[in-house]
Amino acid sequence: MSSKAAGNDLPFSTDRPGSQQEAEQFCQALTTTMGALLAIIKQETELVRAGNLIAAGSLQPDKARLIHEYTRGMLCARNHAVVLGNLAPVRVQALRRQHNDFQPILRLNLAVLSTAREVSSSVMEAASRASEQVR
Repeated sequence: MSSKAAGNDLPFSTDRPGSQQEAEQFCQALTTTMGALLAIIKQETELVRAGNLIAAGSLQPDKARLIHEYTRGMLCARNHAVVLGNLAPVRVQALRRQHNDFQPILRLNLAVLSTAREVSSSVMEAASRASEQVR
């Protein structure tokens, strides 16, 4: 398992780990990715709640990259779960806990974004109706 699989832009290899060190490196890289994604989601949630949609929007490129990395990492972890569990059981358990703790924060972020979309849509509809009345 190399530090990165050929032709992939992930911070970890998606190859099957062949040693304890490789399994632990994978888990650490995925933990770091999840932590970075969590931080950006929390920041986005706070910015949207504060009504600062432009600043929240500026987070999208980094958020999209981290979501890609996280999703690929979790799929890889699922595909290599037995090997990872055998080679790095403590790291795998920590990764599972972090993933479980991540879920409610993600649900809150999605609810805040959904509310912001609804409000934005209502404002646009009201502005459109007002514009039509002025004509």
